Amino acid sequence: MSPVARPRLKLHYLLLAVNLTVLWLPLLGLEALRLYDSALVRQTESELLAQAAFVTASYRATLTRLAPQTATDPAYGLPLPPAWRKKYLREDRWRPRPAHLDLAEEVIQPPPPDTIAPVVPPDPYAQAVGQELQALLVDAQVMTLAGIAIADMQGTVIATTGPSLGRSLMPFAEVRRALAGEPVSLLRRRIPDAPPPAIDSISRGTLLRVFVAAPILQGERIVAVALLWRTPASLSQVLHGKRYHLLAAVGLLLVTVIAMSVLTSFTVVQPLRKLVQQAQRATAGEKGAVTPLARPITREIADLSHAVTTMAGHLEQRADYIRTFAAHVSHEFKTPLAAIRGAVELLRDHLETMTAAERERFLGNLDDDAARLERMVRRLLDLARADVLQAASSDRARVDEVIRRLAARYRELGLPVSVVEPLVAGIAAINEDVLESILSNLLDNARQHGGAEVTVTVACADFGIGAKAMLRISVSDDGPGVSAANATRVFEPFFTTARAQGGTGLGLAVVKSLLAAHGGAIELVAGVGGAQWLVTVPLKPLEP
Repeated sequence: MSPVARPRLKLHYLLLAVNLTVLWLPLLGLEALRLYDSALVRQTESELLAQAAFVTASYRATLTRLAPQTATDPAYGLPLPPAWRKKYLREDRWRPRPAHLDLAEEVIQPPPPDTIAPVVPPDPYAQAVGQELQALLVDAQVMTLAGIAIADMQGTVIATTGPSLGRSLMPFAEVRRALAGEPVSLLRRRIPDAPPPAIDSISRGTLLRVFVAAPILQGERIVAVALLWRTPASLSQVLHGKRYHLLAAVGLLLVTVIAMSVLTSFTVVQPLRKLVQQAQRATAGEKGAVTPLARPITREIADLSHAVTTMAGHLEQRADYIRTFAAHVSHEFKTPLAAIRGAVELLRDHLETMTAAERERFLGNLDDDAARLERMVRRLLDLARADVLQAASSDRARVDEVIRRLAARYRELGLPVSVVEPLVAGIAAINEDVLESILSNLLDNARQHGGAEVTVTVACADFGIGAKAMLRISVSDDGPGVSAANATRVFEPFFTTARAQGGTGLGLAVVKSLLAAHGGAIELVAGVGGAQWLVTVPLKPLEP
């Protein structure tokens, strides 16, 4: 019965979908995890920290030059809290400040508050330093694009790149924390531009802004604070800047995906299609349609082709065997059935006119034909069981004991059987009842074909080592033997030269099937007096 027709995805479409999925996975991962955005934020923070280091160093140097007395005045500036003394006043020369902002963990603050009017006038020393640094900050912004503001110890802006000169930055939490000695980096929301800038503009259209506040120290006193801010580059801007490289990479990936799809189609899809076509031809009844693929690329396809070819060959052999077997069965059953039908018709028509001897003769013929049919049915059942027999790993037989037991039994039946000693005391990998049935068939065959005067000789020897160790049993007689013409047909089902003696021609076929199921074999030795059969069975490995 054909399977229910339903749409199925073709293999090369599936492989193409897998390759495209692999192509997009990196981009989807970057978008989902925002890893690259965090890297851009930390990159901007690192730039601002580096600029803040130069601003604080420039302020400190300018203050020392313009007002050297402030360096020794303990009342100038704000005291450094004890919590920050260890960080700033350690003897180690290096005091790096690493970037740490992370979009996945950082709390984004509201947009920056408005500046307010200062409560007290700016510090005069700080104001003088600011006047010198003002032009420097504006010139630096042309290259860095970062906003910079320097506030004195009261939070009043004394130099800036923006319009807040003279205003107070105390509403900024980061400025207040910096005046307390804490270096601060944080993210604030940014009010977007309207309309948004072009993707290749120097203005960055992201909705975040990085703020860095650094206290400016002179000795153990906080004399000012530097506040820097910059919008990090967006992922779209970075991709736009590398658009030609990305287009080249995407093109290379597409070419790679197409090449992989073509390769998989050539190595997988096309060979499978050929196998399907061969199987369809074999299903239609074409003999020899399934053959090994000419040049399979992959080992799995080669193995599959070999397995399908082997299976198809076995199925063809089995089909031929069944056809031949059916023809033989029909022929063998036809003769006794025709005889039975003829005898029944004669008895029906002439029963009253027959003598008692004639009736007895016809009834005897009916009984003989029925007995022959019964023997053939029994042998056919034996052959069917032998064909489907599966050997078990637990099968074992003491060969010497089986041979001696059978020899004694057949001697009692009047068949002289001599055993060549010493027998190999090996254990064969075959069921003991099966081995006994095989040898019984051969002894019955000798008695049936050789007559009462025949003598049977049984010998046993082993050969091979390890897993390939085998045991050979020789059964020979001094009867008339097998002619050269019949030697090639002795294992054919229903072939027999002793039909008159009740032979069915199935005994040797059963023996051959039983041995094949256990990894053994049987052969007729040519050119010797009488008949000699060599039975080979595998030996059971010695248990450790």
